Order: sequence, then C-alpha cells, then structure tokens
Amino acid sequence: MRILLIHQYFLEKGEGGGSRFNEMAKIWADQGNEVTVIAGMVHYATGKKPPKYKGKFVFKDEQYHKDVKILRCHVSESYNVSFLGRLWAYFSFVFSSIYAGAFKTSGTYDVILVTSPPLFVGITAYVLSRLKRTPFVFEIRDLWPESAIDTGVLKNKWIIKFAYWFEKFIYKKAKLINVLTPAFKEKLIHDKEVPKEKVIFIPNAADFSLSDGVQRSFDKLKFKKDLGLEGSFVITYVGAHGVANHLIQLVDAAEKLTDTNVIFQLIGAGMQKEMLQEQVRARGLDNVIFRDPVSKEEVFKYILASDVGASVLKKVDTFKTIYSNKTFDYMSCKKPVLLAIDGVSRQLIEAAKCGVFVPPEDTDKIAEGVQLLLGKSPEEIEEMGDNGYHYAKKHFDRLALAQKYLEHLESVNGRNR
Repeated sequence: MRILLIHQYFLEKGEGGGSRFNEMAKIWADQGNEVTVIAGMVHYATGKKPPKYKGKFVFKDEQYHKDVKILRCHVSESYNVSFLGRLWAYFSFVFSSIYAGAFKTSGTYDVILVTSPPLFVGITAYVLSRLKRTPFVFEIRDLWPESAIDTGVLKNKWIIKFAYWFEKFIYKKAKLINVLTPAFKEKLIHDKEVPKEKVIFIPNAADFSLSDGVQRSFDKLKFKKDLGLEGSFVITYVGAHGVANHLIQLVDAAEKLTDTNVIFQLIGAGMQKEMLQEQVRARGLDNVIFRDPVSKEEVFKYILASDVGASVLKKVDTFKTIYSNKTFDYMSCKKPVLLAIDGVSRQLIEAAKCGVFVPPEDTDKIAEGVQLLLGKSPEEIEEMGDNGYHYAKKHFDRLALAQKYLEHLESVNGRNR
C-alpha cells in the first residue's frame, strides 16, 4: 500500500517530542508498505530550523528509514514569536507542502493521511486529494480551534469564524476521521454532527518496543547518581513548555515543597521556558531542574531514573477531552503518574490505578498530591507503576494500534476503488 502522510511536526531522527507517527510509519514500512511523509522543517517546541534547511523550500531527507521517504517543507521561523507569527508559520507550511506534494512526489498513492493540529494542514490534504484523485483520512490529535480559543491563543473573531467553517468543510470532505479519545468521538458525532460511521478511534499509545529495550540494558540507579539526584524523589515532566502546558503550576508547587527531597525535572522546550527559568531564579528554588529536549530513547532513560512522571495542562474544558501522550510514556516505563488534567485522562489513570489526580492550577492540591506519593512505600510506588504498564500493554500497545489503523486505511482505499 502507498501512503502519503502529511504531518507538520513529524520528528527528525533522534529528536525529542511526540513520536506517534514516527513509530507508526516505521511499523507500516516494515510490513512492506511504502510511506512518504510531507513534514515541516521547524520543531513545534523550539521553533528552530536546523542549519541544513536554511534557504531550502523543500528538502529530501534520506537519513530517516530505508522505506520511509521524508520531504521536509519550509516553515517560517516566526513560529514561536507571536500569534501572528505562528499563524504565518502554519500557512507557510500549507504553501510549501502543497508544492512538495504536487511536484516532488511521484506516482499515485492509495490514501492520504493528514494529522492535525494545526487544522490548516487540511488545506494541503484537500488540494492534494483533488490533484491526485486520492481519498484522504483526517486525524484530530487536539480539538482545534477550541483549544486555541480556550487557552487565549486565538482571539481574532474573523480567524475563529474561518477556522470553524474550514473545520466543518474538511470533516465533510474526509473519507474517515480518526480521533484520539472517546470524548473527541462524542464531540464530533453529537456536537459537530459528523456521521458516526465516519469516525474511528485509534488513540495515542505506548511504544513498548523502545521502552522495554531501554529497560533491559539500563542502570537507572547509576544514571540517577550521575545526574546528582541520588536520594531525591524525582518527578519528571517531558514535553512542550508552552501556554497550554502551563508549567508554572509545577513551579508554584515546588515552592511549597522546598522542605522535602522532591525535585521537579522539566525536559523540553517552548515559548514559556525562559519565563519559567526566570521565575525559578527569582524565587531562589533549587528543586526545579530544566533540561533541553533529548531523543525519545534518552527521554526514556530520564523517566526510568525518576520516581514519578507528571502530565499537566492548563485548566480549560477542552483539555478534559484529551489523552496526554506523555502519560503513555510514563506507563510504559512503569512509573506512577502525577496528573493535573481532568476528564478522560483522569478516567484513564483511575481505571489503570496508576497515579494520583490533582486539580489543574490548584497549587495546594498539587503539592498535596506530591506529598501523597512521597508518603507511599517503594512497594506501593512499584505497584502503581506495574498497574499502568499492564493496563497500557492491554489497551494502548503501539504495534497493535498501528495494525488496526492500517486496516482502516486499506478499507478507505478499497472503498475508493
């Protein structure tokens, strides 16, 4: 099967961040399918463009995987400058990705798969679908524009109006729509009136092939000692440091826990990282550590050498509908989860019995949740970690879900023929 994947944030080889489709593309290719990826040149968290892409409009990346072809397309470096800068970055990718799909790909494809946000990648999918006479499947990783409106990122009424109109248009034109949580599915069917037979559910998942491989040869006690964290109760957050993540709530909690051996370790990048670092310096906190983004394999080492993983977001209703991908990373590494996200993520943690829920943006409750974990015995912490691992293994195994996704893509192609 020939698959054209459009994913603005498809990671570079060895790059840190959300790796959902990096892993799925490899699985599909290893099964004999031909996968071509149209991706951006700028990382979603750092907003930076590697030097090798400077001055390039489209760059063929041949270093990723032998059966996965990557076309890196221009994205404006104004991405993390301001809202207008980010909007221009979105549309610069639309222009460059349409050009790449129209003139830099050869032959025909069986299906086009596009994943959002940003919502505007749907423009690329629709245009290429018409040009290549190929059906497309639209995936929703985050409800947009709702999430952008709720976090205060999107305020312009004309852009909001256009975004809702385009969202409705793209849902109508897609052959299938994949959602990552049951709440998304309910929202689309009942609120947005999308036919239920059009909506499928392939959620985020845990990459056990990587986590299990790292664990087999990894000395987590030595790694923790080398980091100077021996004797500390380490809570690690991995991911973007942006408006939606609202990591200041962890800094606030850290300030209330200075008389304990708790260390918050924040790994990643984003537009609010400098502000967070300045807050930590201004408050004289020595229990918050910032680290630059690292590869997925290295991320798992940091998680394995921690006691707890943290998943947090801003307190908005839209985020009650999402699963945080990092939560599955913690579960696959057998680590309890400190969760400051309500809704379906809370239901997941409670069903798996693998963590502690704390109300987002409630500093006192977050600190109390940490104290609760801190008071548990090593055996109880281990049991919570094991619970999460086995629950994710049963319901959220990347390999099984990749196969299920492929079957849906094949059904679209068969229906089209």
